[in-house]
Amino acid sequence: MTNAQDRQHAVELVNTARRDGARLAKACAEMRIGLNTYRRWSAGGEDARAHAVHATPSHALSQAERAVVLQTCLRPDFASLPPSQIVVRLLDEEARYLASESTFYRVLREANAQHRRGRAAAPRHVGPPRRHRADGPNQLWSWDVTYLAKCVRGQFYYLYLILDIYSRKIVGAEVFEAENMVNSGTVVQRAVLREQCLHQPLVLHADNGSAMKGSTLQITLEKLGITPSHSRPRVSNDNAFSEALFRTCKYRPDFPPEGFESLQDARLWVHQFANWYNHEHRHSAIRFVAPAHRHAGQDKAILEKRRQLYQVARQNNPARWSGKLRNWEPIGCVWLNPKPDDETRQLRDVLEAA
Repeated sequence: MTNAQDRQHAVELVNTARRDGARLAKACAEMRIGLNTYRRWSAGGEDARAHAVHATPSHALSQAERAVVLQTCLRPDFASLPPSQIVVRLLDEEARYLASESTFYRVLREANAQHRRGRAAAPRHVGPPRRHRADGPNQLWSWDVTYLAKCVRGQFYYLYLILDIYSRKIVGAEVFEAENMVNSGTVVQRAVLREQCLHQPLVLHADNGSAMKGSTLQITLEKLGITPSHSRPRVSNDNAFSEALFRTCKYRPDFPPEGFESLQDARLWVHQFANWYNHEHRHSAIRFVAPAHRHAGQDKAILEKRRQLYQVARQNNPARWSGKLRNWEPIGCVWLNPKPDDETRQLRDVLEAA
């Protein structure tokens, strides 16, 4: 509906055209308004169509009939059905005609009962996942299970790895013949006892696999005082720490490409890998210190020594240093499910080199 200011402007344009010699009909056609509209706007009359009170049609449903329609739609056997189904079921099963399908929809819409009358629940807003923060070791762990191929094609062992997200230290590494909740609980319990963090605030993050969410494991976690955390459904990067660790594991030069000959061989190799990863591997996400050093709080002294050596090197050859010194500040806290502005940077750090 055209407002009063636009109407006045249109009338002025038509009047200007008429003064310049244009015919009224032609001027109105150019403005895309009818002659009667121009005359009404010229007289200053308001368009009362939007506020008009229309007479109720003689064939309209009465209030009692509308109430019957609404009550019928709310019946338990009809509560989950749309009007298109209700109308034909009334005809076939009860030989009744109450109103047309469109009338059913109109009555429901006016009663605010068109949607979710039955078991269909209102949409539930799922907010962002809970963010977990680790300011020190043994506060936030990530774990997962991966295959280790046997020498026999198509057969596998199962490697359970638990990673401390703050320090990137492997705190649990076990190989089993099968993947189940009992083995999962065993790995977690041994890691807790080894790290001496029983009944301390600890979050254990995993994906949504059955071995990670089974009732047996949940009971074990409750006894150990551990809070479980799980990846969001169909979100691939919620457990990026464990996935990156598996890639590092399977891309080691001494990883047997033809598979392991026995369970003992697999366990021995995993033990050696975990020892190398924790004590020798320089992790890029923690300023290239060994995970065991950061886990023990030794990373600050190591990084400070590097910073001092860089300063000495720049003093000895200042012409070779055109910019700032390399950043050797210790990595601060680590987040699981960080805010969007932090997520890209943290995932890059995780995936560059585990």
